[in-house]
Amino acid sequence: MLAPKKMKYRKSQKGRVKGHAQKGAELAFGDFGIMATENGRMTARQIEAGRIAMTRHIKRGGQVWIKVFPHFPVSKKPAEVRMGGGKGSVERYEARIRAGRIIYEMKGVDVATATEALSLAASKLPLRTKLIVRGLDPWA
Repeated sequence: MLAPKKMKYRKSQKGRVKGHAQKGAELAFGDFGIMATENGRMTARQIEAGRIAMTRHIKRGGQVWIKVFPHFPVSKKPAEVRMGGGKGSVERYEARIRAGRIIYEMKGVDVATATEALSLAASKLPLRTKLIVRGLDPWA
């Protein structure tokens, strides 16, 4: 599972994910990709589930890049614990995803295989996404 090695602060406030992606909004390495069309958060488990679905479908052909990383700690108190007693311990790490952010990229496979693999990965994610192809306008 993806998780940061070292952090300045162990726990963080929740905050909100607003706006559009400034960085990571264009294909950098691959010819195909999945772009988020809404804001939200993805857990490390969801990122990994999408990656596994893609790599299994392409059967070791081609190359896959994960363009997001779960830096954001999410804490949770145990079940049936009374109010107070401080903030709960860190349960998982999540990635904050803004609209327009590329989540996965793929290269080295044909269009049909890439489309199917990326749609399998997109079905594992909690956000609405769209398939993008190099050379085509993603917002058209």
